[in-house]
Amino acid sequence: MKLKTARVTNPQGLHARSAATIVKLATLFQSSIELKNDTKVANAKNIMALLLLEASKGTQLTVCADGIDEAQALAEMIGLIEDNFGETSAPAP
Repeated sequence: MKLKTARVTNPQGLHARSAATIVKLATLFQSSIELKNDTKVANAKNIMALLLLEASKGTQLTVCADGIDEAQALAEMIGLIEDNFGETSAPAP
């Protein structure tokens, strides 16, 4: 099992679109992948569980991957979180 922590920097936090992006990435791997905040744990392949994390901007998430491709799964999941879930922020007015 491998784990690493990343902070949510997306201004909207972990919302429906970003959760769907996580699920899409997670399903590419055979490993089990979980995201944890201080009190909750979510299977990264379950969109409802991810939304129940209530991870707003600034939330520290720990990604745990366990399985045959755990190193790649962990690296890509951390990269996705650090990249604002692949979303670009709108420029400030």
